[in-house]
Amino acid sequence: MLSRIADSLFWTNRYMERADGMLRCTMTNYILMFDKGVSNNLSWQHILEVFADAEAEEIDALKYNTEAALYKLLLDSTNTNSLKNILGKARENARGIQDNITKEVWEQVNGMYHSINAPLLIDKLRGYDALETVNTFCSESIMYNGVTDTTMPRGLGWSFMNLGRYIERCFITIEVAEKFFSLIDFDLSNEKDILQWRPMLLALSGYELHLKTYRSTSHNENALHQVVFNKDFTRSVLYSLNRISKYLVDVLQENNTEHKEAIIKRFGRLLSKVEYMDFDTLNKDNLQDFFTELKTSLGDFSNLIGLSFFSYS
Repeated sequence: MLSRIADSLFWTNRYMERADGMLRCTMTNYILMFDKGVSNNLSWQHILEVFADAEAEEIDALKYNTEAALYKLLLDSTNTNSLKNILGKARENARGIQDNITKEVWEQVNGMYHSINAPLLIDKLRGYDALETVNTFCSESIMYNGVTDTTMPRGLGWSFMNLGRYIERCFITIEVAEKFFSLIDFDLSNEKDILQWRPMLLALSGYELHLKTYRSTSHNENALHQVVFNKDFTRSVLYSLNRISKYLVDVLQENNTEHKEAIIKRFGRLLSKVEYMDFDTLNKDNLQDFFTELKTSLGDFSNLIGLSFFSYS
């Protein structure tokens, strides 16, 4: 497979996963901000910090302005991570590899691209149609995942697509978790009610699983365990890393890159750091550093993937 093709497959899925993550967080926050009784301190700040390319002063000005925050997250062309820009990048990658993806995948990406560029969309976000509009994009994103899963052949291209998907998913989970744990100053002993963690768990589609799985009242530790270490939670860090491991093996079996040993070692250290971490040792003194190290290691691994397979200089 040409490096150009592999690169576009990787980034098409990575951008679409980023869009999905941002839409889930946006939808959750939008709904919960109506529930003033239990969400008095909820704002757009944490989502803007993760998904908006903006200075702290701008984020501070937008954090309680739902209309302006939605525009920044969805339509602002100056925000490199706005839904409009993300879908534009995904479509550009998909357009050049139409022979390597199914017609259904292309049509779904292309359809979402045209929807976000609809001339009347900005008016819908300003009015009562905002919730329905965001929900429609969430449904279309779910549709993309379903179409991709049911129509794409399970070859090398599929492996590159899933490397992109799970690397991006892992980044999003780490960053979202880091923002919410910063609200308690990373102090797990400062016990909070489950309502403290509901926005994070809903944004990661894990609230229902949490209620069914965790029975103790150690809500801080339970939330941390789920988003980082729960192998059965499809958006946990460990689950994502295990999926990366599977598709990395598939890719390396068909590509004898000169960086093969370095890739295996670097990813092995990252996976081991999570898989063999003693959960009881995480506390206020090291939790923030733990998140930072995970992001740095994942970024280094992602860069090495690009250098090895996509001819990045």
